[in-house]
Amino acid sequence: MSFIASDSQNYKEGEFLKYRIHYGLLNAGFATLEVKNVTHDGTPHYHVMGEGSSSGAVRAFYKIDDRYESYIDQSTNKPSKFVRKISEGGYTRDQVFTFDHNKKIVKIDDRKNQKISYRDFDGSVQDLLSAFYYLRNYDTDNLKNGDFINVDIFMADETYKFKLKILGRETMNTKFGKIKTIKIRPYVQSGRIFKESESVTMWVTDDKNHIPIQIKAELTVGSLKAELFSYKNTKYTLHFTK
Repeated sequence: MSFIASDSQNYKEGEFLKYRIHYGLLNAGFATLEVKNVTHDGTPHYHVMGEGSSSGAVRAFYKIDDRYESYIDQSTNKPSKFVRKISEGGYTRDQVFTFDHNKKIVKIDDRKNQKISYRDFDGSVQDLLSAFYYLRNYDTDNLKNGDFINVDIFMADETYKFKLKILGRETMNTKFGKIKTIKIRPYVQSGRIFKESESVTMWVTDDKNHIPIQIKAELTVGSLKAELFSYKNTKYTLHFTK
């Protein structure tokens, strides 16, 4: 089945999403996603930033401070620059990826190890954060259970063929009321974080926004749940009902 991206982005400047994270029965912290308009290398870009940190009892035994940034060319929907600065327990990364989509080369600036390297890629790629916004532009009206959406994501130092499986449609209960959602299974890399490749389930709004309402994940140690806590400036109205 073919999938056709919409003509314009299904998000806009000023969109802000905040999620409450639960680790087991504990409140583990918050994560946010924000969109801004900027000029990068002389052209209009979306600067999207994702931040997350642990708090309370969870932070006492597992400290997390993550920041991801992507600069997305507004004319192509492709990333020009990706920043990954994370600290998860004893695991840290501080990297800047610069994409040349014409030459199909990524420059990787490993600031932690003071090392610069280059990698080739084929076709069209997204980064870890831009992929989320890229996928939100898909027309999901005709998706059926069992359909797949595929996108190539450049991660670490290679291209990862990422896929999502449509599991169905459900009405979710939230703090804002009930809302129609699409249930999705993102296939993730098992190992350091996730228990297995099918460890994650997402529910995104069944509208043009395609905003995640809830995410559940089975981790190598314990389980995690993220729920939409607050939002503002979505491009389309979110239709919650009582």
